[in-house]
Amino acid sequence: MKITLLGTGTPAPSLTRQSSGYLIEVGKDVIVMDHGPGAAHRLLEAGIAPSQVTHLFLSHLHYDHMADMPRLVLQHWDMGAGLVPELKMYGPSSLKHMCAQLFGDDGVYGPDLESRVSHPASIDVMVSRGGTPPRKKPDPEVTELAPGDRVQGGGWTLTCGEAQHFQPYLNCLGFRLETAEGVLVYSGDSGGVPDSMIGLAQDADVLIHMCHFATGMEPSQAYRDAAGSHMDIAEIARRAGVGTVVLSHFIPMLDRPGVLEGMVREMGEVFDGNIVIGRDLMTVPLQVTHPHKID
Repeated sequence: MKITLLGTGTPAPSLTRQSSGYLIEVGKDVIVMDHGPGAAHRLLEAGIAPSQVTHLFLSHLHYDHMADMPRLVLQHWDMGAGLVPELKMYGPSSLKHMCAQLFGDDGVYGPDLESRVSHPASIDVMVSRGGTPPRKKPDPEVTELAPGDRVQGGGWTLTCGEAQHFQPYLNCLGFRLETAEGVLVYSGDSGGVPDSMIGLAQDADVLIHMCHFATGMEPSQAYRDAAGSHMDIAEIARRAGVGTVVLSHFIPMLDRPGVLEGMVREMGEVFDGNIVIGRDLMTVPLQVTHPHKID
């Protein structure tokens, strides 16, 4: 399993941290979890073409987690030229409705897609990419998930859990990916110390967790319960027996000199495992070991 962080930021525009996106390569499957603004560009920087992605999992429908989803669907279809399987998409309730509004005949991209499957110039492009007419419109395989659901892939099993975030307005999921090599858990957006996240992350080798702000900064308890703070994450990791925590989804002020380092030091007083400060395009091994030499 190869894990690459595509976007470790928030909705705030940033040149250094794009919005949420995570790439997991397992065997022949190329899995993307969340695809916020800028994540599609990071995917290319990571060496993966849109047509190579086999599975897309969306934790919830905040735009900073799915605004680049239409780009991935369209480029997977366009560059794939009918030669690759349809993209498999998974996410919370309302995902099917959203895709119909985007890619249906009366959807946002309806006129664009009609022109691309009908105009001779577009057919020429398809043929130049190795495809054979007639050209069909994109038809991603969309599956809506709920906590407890499982998805089986080539050498991996994904289990959905409930994240504590913006309910009841959005259904918010976390994902547990199990392979023969080990277990990766992605919190999606989740705050507080919910039992659901502790259970989902139990004995995981790596937990990628939203760390939106530093504990003590929250304007209200509701904010802390909805958005991850560093000491709450340390408590989740301790109770779940996690091997490594990867912190992500940082507000810009946390990147001021010394802030994240101070947060990690405080977390270490509660959680004695590895703590990684996530950066865009960082690759994270399932078993993190401390360096023993200077190269």
